[in-house]
Amino acid sequence: MSADPADPAQRATWREWTGLAVLTIPLFMLAADMTVLMLAIPSISADLRPSASQTLWIMHVYGFLIAGFLITMGRLGDRLGRRRLLLTGTAAFGALSAAAAFAPTPEALIAARALQGVAGAALMPSVYSLLRPMFPLRREFTFALAVVVSTFTVGVSLGMPLGGLLLAHFWWGSVFLVNVPLTALLLVLGPLLLPEYRSRASAPLDLASVALSLFAVLGVVYGVQDAAEHGATWPAGGAIVGGAVLGTVFVRRQLRLRDPLLDLRLFANRAFSVSLVGVLVVAIGIMGAEFFLAQYLQSVLGLTPLRAGLLMILPSTVVLVGTMAAPALARRFRPAYVMGAGLLATTAGYASIAVLGDSAGLAVALAALLVAFVGQGPTWTLGSDLIIASSPPERAGSASAMQEVSGELGGALGVALVGSAGAVVYRAGMAESAPAGLPAEVEEAARGSVGGALAAAESLPGATAADLVAAARDAFTAAAQTSFLIAALATGAAAVLVVVLLRHVRAESDAPEAPEPPKPSEPSEPAPDSVPG
Repeated sequence: MSADPADPAQRATWREWTGLAVLTIPLFMLAADMTVLMLAIPSISADLRPSASQTLWIMHVYGFLIAGFLITMGRLGDRLGRRRLLLTGTAAFGALSAAAAFAPTPEALIAARALQGVAGAALMPSVYSLLRPMFPLRREFTFALAVVVSTFTVGVSLGMPLGGLLLAHFWWGSVFLVNVPLTALLLVLGPLLLPEYRSRASAPLDLASVALSLFAVLGVVYGVQDAAEHGATWPAGGAIVGGAVLGTVFVRRQLRLRDPLLDLRLFANRAFSVSLVGVLVVAIGIMGAEFFLAQYLQSVLGLTPLRAGLLMILPSTVVLVGTMAAPALARRFRPAYVMGAGLLATTAGYASIAVLGDSAGLAVALAALLVAFVGQGPTWTLGSDLIIASSPPERAGSASAMQEVSGELGGALGVALVGSAGAVVYRAGMAESAPAGLPAEVEEAARGSVGGALAAAESLPGATAADLVAAARDAFTAAAQTSFLIAALATGAAAVLVVVLLRHVRAESDAPEAPEPPKPSEPSEPAPDSVPG
């Protein structure tokens, strides 16, 4: 990747910048689809009548399959063509969205959501890796990366209010049908404006590696999410241990293969591996924070789901400020210092909430959260920049996939680890301060969650109900403070790690990378095929 911003031959033209706008379409669809379903679950439950287990699968199977297939799809795009995989995945995603909208049974909806996840896994690494040949100048590449990261943030932020708006006028299937016109637009414009890039390597994918990567990631992600919902159970622990064992076998296999599914030599590059850790920690913090914020707004402050969703747009959207400012800041200061400063701001925001709790009021807590979320933007942009730019061009798809796996795993860990720690504090607080003499079923519901406590209080006499509600809200506030403290410690440690290990990396020169030597059994990689069409 060139570092000379004055080289007119490598500057992006109107075609590339228009192509960048096209690349925002699949990312917006993916991001919005992660949250748009949340408000539709009551309507789906009333219409299809899924069981409790089926409801959880409707919610989670999409994310599980995305995480499980990212590594495979990243390598597949490098081999078959990144544009081809993007367009194929988009067509499948749109068709499956329509199938989900008209699903007649819970089983059909779960199947459609699962296949949507497989198709979605083809989109993310394809989008990020296509930026490499489209924007060979490092400055333009970093800006383009900030645009697509911002698009994903906007999609996540708008998912819930978009779902609420659609559900106010249409049936629950409308939250899926919104993807269909966007799919058609991408399929028309993509072949005209996006370049193709593929590796000449002809060896087929190692199917054993595909299976190992799939079940390793699925095991860990499923295990941590199950632990977040049901505590430290044997199924959750078994899934995590099984995933870790399969992951170890996967790594050992990749080290033996001539043409591995995931080239582990990428991790030898410090910029790549440390940036992955930064993305992981930021995802842990942001998902843990949103997990508790959503419950606080509804269960403690009594807001409706739609009003809570609208209010949550604000902290999610301010990530855009840090995201879009990061490229300009990185031209004046080294990326490590920009990322480190952002992570320290995030640490300060989380720590403020942990110390103050609800004593300073909602406005102060939201202000602290805004500071925390602004600070995350540089790590999303510059971390992604270093991950992709520090990898060889023919491995950009695999590098992009690892970035997305890190974000998906971080999101799951944010809910599981941060959420589990908060749950322990909540249960301890309820055991200490809940009113005495409660019926067994009420006590069990109250200790399970703050929502359960508020629902159970409706069946109690006035004074006892008020005492139970007050105890639950105090216990939940203490739990949230504990969780934000954990997030603050994690981001603070990540800030030190990034500054210490990446302080020598400059923004305007490529992260240190050596061209990959040809393997004995295969030809050297060609230059990118960047001709659109």
